[in-house]
Amino acid sequence: MVVTMKDAQLPVAIIGAGPVGLAAAAHLAQRGLPAVIFESGSTVAANLQGYRHVRLFSPWQFNVDRAAVALLEASGWKAPDPAVLPTAGEVVDDYLVPLAQHPRIAPQLHLNARVRAVSRAGFDKVKTRGREHAPFVLRVETPDGIVEHRAQAVLDASGTWSQPNPLGAHGMPALGETEHAQRISYGMPDVLGAERARYAGRRVLVIGAGHSAAGNLIALAKLADEDGATRIAWAVRGKDLARVFGGGENDGLPARGALGALLRKLVGAGRLEVHTGFQVRAIVSDVAGLTVLPEDRSIRSISGIDEIIGSTGARPDLSVTSELRVRHDPWLESTDALAPLIDPNEHSCGTVRPHGHRELAHPEHGFYAIGAKSYGRAPNFLMATGYEQARSIAAALAGDLTAADEVRLELPETGVCSVSFQSAGERVPAAQGCCGGPPQANASACCVLDEVKKASGEAGCGCGAPRRVPAQAAHH
Repeated sequence: MVVTMKDAQLPVAIIGAGPVGLAAAAHLAQRGLPAVIFESGSTVAANLQGYRHVRLFSPWQFNVDRAAVALLEASGWKAPDPAVLPTAGEVVDDYLVPLAQHPRIAPQLHLNARVRAVSRAGFDKVKTRGREHAPFVLRVETPDGIVEHRAQAVLDASGTWSQPNPLGAHGMPALGETEHAQRISYGMPDVLGAERARYAGRRVLVIGAGHSAAGNLIALAKLADEDGATRIAWAVRGKDLARVFGGGENDGLPARGALGALLRKLVGAGRLEVHTGFQVRAIVSDVAGLTVLPEDRSIRSISGIDEIIGSTGARPDLSVTSELRVRHDPWLESTDALAPLIDPNEHSCGTVRPHGHRELAHPEHGFYAIGAKSYGRAPNFLMATGYEQARSIAAALAGDLTAADEVRLELPETGVCSVSFQSAGERVPAAQGCCGGPPQANASACCVLDEVKKASGEAGCGCGAPRRVPAQAAHH
């Protein structure tokens, strides 16, 4: 979308003042484009505030945006040591709050402003002729009531953290999940800090197999070291924990590799009661506590549970754009063009090909979902990915398509690519081998070949049938 003089009279609306939303504001400022930012929380980066106690596995170098840093340094801000691992709270306090307070951004920022709906002025979803020339209308809930804002374009950077996936096996809440909500938390509660009393000395069940689950289990194990009455159970849907344990020393982010390695040690030492192949059907209660029932009736239930932590990922809220012409991948809920690059059913490596405004575009010209929300239900989003998305889209909105198409993204490999682990330190080929041959000395070599294969629409290392890559995905 090329900005015209008429369009330029209206701002670009940004939904969400988290890392990617504020980065988008910085890139727009750098391009001389007006912006307005709506944050539903009472502070910036409300999602990160929810797990501010968690130390990230990506160092500062991957957590700051170049345009944002340029704005901050011009006003005297000193960048943190790029090699240091910050907590989520430190990212907020030491980077995002100063960025939000910058004079090029602060006047545009509205807190306690939740966008409830977005449409086109004078157009419902059905009407076509002249649609692309109509401004966007955002209906925003504020402490003073509902107000409407108009914009030339909309960037939805609201994330997914506040919409956790339910615990049930079918993508719906498990039977009894809603009724027992007071004993279930989602995401990464502050087990060792503010919520210590809730979990100390209790029998706690963690459900999930991602990085959040690993972090929760490690925190609970530390709590158990301090309070011996704390007991930990872990339920995962899959039967192979190799991907959860990760790539170890092959991981481009050492802290991420160490996370999986520590989890492997806890399992090997018998510190966790592990239930694999466990899909949750229902949650019931009795005098002994909660009992979690599996879909497979041949598997024993998990009983005597005091508290449950759901670490089952998150999903986007698509209701806000129900009156826009958006096209989502039918299972990931990302754009069609982005889905083949991030599909966890096929994407065996932890990186993603560079992508920008073309892959993120919807039929509704001028609307983009960026940041974690752009991934839909796919996991493993990194902030650096969102920063490059913001740069590309800002360039496209400014009419600089050359810069917009020059998308470059350097992400650290996970070190996991069609390899399996039989025991600590022993690597063996996966069922179909690693890229059709023996395991590589460095698993990232396999990941490179995997990415080349998938970029051309073929099946990657150890994958099944190839998934069709839309032509739009190849435009870089």
